[in-house]
Amino acid sequence: MSETPAVAKPFVIAPGPHVRSADSTTRIMWTVNAALAPAALWGILVFGPPALWVITGSVAGAVGAEHLIGRALGSRTSVRDGSAFCTGLLLALTLPPALPAWAALLGGIFGIAFAKMIFGGLGYNIFNPALIGRAFLMGTFPLPMTSGWTPAAPWMTGVDAVTTATPLNALRERGVQAALDLAGGSGSPWAGLLLGLRPGSIGEVSVLLLLVGGAVLIARRVITPVIPLSVVAGLALTTAPTGLLPLHLLSGGLWLGALFMATDYVTSPSTRSGQIVFGLVIGILTGIIRLFGGYPEGICYAILLANTVVPALNLWFRPRRVALVGAPS
Repeated sequence: MSETPAVAKPFVIAPGPHVRSADSTTRIMWTVNAALAPAALWGILVFGPPALWVITGSVAGAVGAEHLIGRALGSRTSVRDGSAFCTGLLLALTLPPALPAWAALLGGIFGIAFAKMIFGGLGYNIFNPALIGRAFLMGTFPLPMTSGWTPAAPWMTGVDAVTTATPLNALRERGVQAALDLAGGSGSPWAGLLLGLRPGSIGEVSVLLLLVGGAVLIARRVITPVIPLSVVAGLALTTAPTGLLPLHLLSGGLWLGALFMATDYVTSPSTRSGQIVFGLVIGILTGIIRLFGGYPEGICYAILLANTVVPALNLWFRPRRVALVGAPS
């Protein structure tokens, strides 16, 4: 009786990660999208239909670009894994609610095309695609990107939907009291900052809902608190001497960036020590830009600058191999 020869399994050479887990990329990405959903829905509720059009345009641009570029390259579409949707949603949440939807569409396309697909797709990019899209919009459409801020929807606050400043803009231009007045309206400024009834980007305004979403990701072990806490610590180092740390913690895109962008697996360090340094760099740069730069918010560029040193951090903080005492050589 002849035996069927064993077929050797092919030796596959591929980039990491190589440790398999029950969590797939698709499950992780859609979990992140679900964690962002409350803040996105609140942004639509607060700012009205314009915010919905911005989110729709950004997501459509990101998903459409990934699908079309994938087809052009002859690969199977990867839009079902949720990563392109996540990029478009994250980008939209960093944008002013009065930004034209077509501009958000272009931002989504640019972020996917030039920060993800040009490098080979998910897992190969060195910069966060959503923040590259935002940086592109800031350079291309500076006026709507810096003046598209509106108060909460008139039916919620009774304020006309005209362009206004954000608390960080008011802090830089007119001082602390102006920032608190803008955040508080007719109530407590701290409640306005925490709950989101104030001018700002679509998804940045409700710190509370962002913290809830981040807590879900930590509880599901999608992310760890190492990077977010390090970002906060870095911001505290630079802004605490001014006496305005609470205002800096509750204003701008700190929590959106720290919880949902700085923790991106692909563009953040793989070791705990590297993640601590990475987060500190982001927080310190954010504080420096806010205090001394010409731009009232700094989390976007701080993360992008920190992305450039991730390969070095992975090299400097490589995990050490455990040596077994007494083991034979």
